Amino acid sequence: MKKYLIVLLAVTYAVISHASIAKTYEKQRPPRQLTDEQAANAAANYKKYCTLCHGENREGHVNDHAPSLRSKSLFESGVPHAILRPLSYGREGTPMGGYLDEVGGPLTLDEAWDLTYWLFWQSGAERIKLSEDPVKGDVKRGEQIYQQNCASCHGQDGEGITAPALGNQSALAHNKDEFIRYAIEKGRQDTPMQAFENVLSAEDIDNVTAFIRSKASGWKQEKMPLRPIPTPDQYVVNPQNENPDWELSEGRYVTSEQLYAAMQTKKKMVLLDTRVTSVWQRAHIEGSIPFPYYSNLENRVKDLPRDAQIVAYCSCPRAAADYIVEQLEDMGFDNTAVLYEGIFGWMNKGFPVTRSE
Repeated sequence: MKKYLIVLLAVTYAVISHASIAKTYEKQRPPRQLTDEQAANAAANYKKYCTLCHGENREGHVNDHAPSLRSKSLFESGVPHAILRPLSYGREGTPMGGYLDEVGGPLTLDEAWDLTYWLFWQSGAERIKLSEDPVKGDVKRGEQIYQQNCASCHGQDGEGITAPALGNQSALAHNKDEFIRYAIEKGRQDTPMQAFENVLSAEDIDNVTAFIRSKASGWKQEKMPLRPIPTPDQYVVNPQNENPDWELSEGRYVTSEQLYAAMQTKKKMVLLDTRVTSVWQRAHIEGSIPFPYYSNLENRVKDLPRDAQIVAYCSCPRAAADYIVEQLEDMGFDNTAVLYEGIFGWMNKGFPVTRSE
């Protein structure tokens, strides 16, 4: 009985300790309401640009481990900038491209703002006020806790496995410490990311936050010069030569090795980069043209030749490319293929890409 009482007292003390130092957050006024027209346009833009990876109901993890966009804790702490910035400029080193027109995306700044606020109002969240001050903690202790509790999903070095990359430099540059801390504390509803407020002490949540922040060193956002978009007369690579003679896996997929060999022997092809145009601007397979998955195909197919081998690629590694090719096949295009590994697999195998200057 004495041993039982000691254990009970220890547990009670731990709970009280957690509760006594739990952070409280001040509410702040909600962002502006959208007009009916703005809300309708934002909903249409979400459907057109976001559902492929984030899901029709904003549930996330449909492709690319894209995070849920309906978790209240995200929108409580992240509107506007923690949502607006990745939507506008993307996440370098991940499949998330920038959708703002100034980096080659399809949205104006007003449309990006409206989509950000539409997502907020759909979430049903109430905004909280987060401090701009850094969260101080023991980085070494934070690393130990991170490896025990976080690495299986987010990766040993924050590279992301089945959950978002926490060591991503653009994310760390854009997100304040308190935003990171709040995500650890409250979790992300409707996702595997649990709340750690009743698992870790407030001090250890600070320590993990400090460890994640320590991954940000020396990164800065630089304006990227935009390349001119290829015109239809530039679509076909090696137009005077023969198409490649491939045996496609599952009747659709070509490997990086097959595609590279065809490029080296100057086969006739059209390479479609089906990602958002901003990431084509950053790095693409030489000779490819931006052909985003949200393209209006009825307007664009008139410029695609039917006698050339068409190869589509994306980064997820195949969802967007499959989506485009399936539509092209329905329109009667017979010479179509999808790069099986996607551009990240292509690069990881050591094959070259053309990068922005």
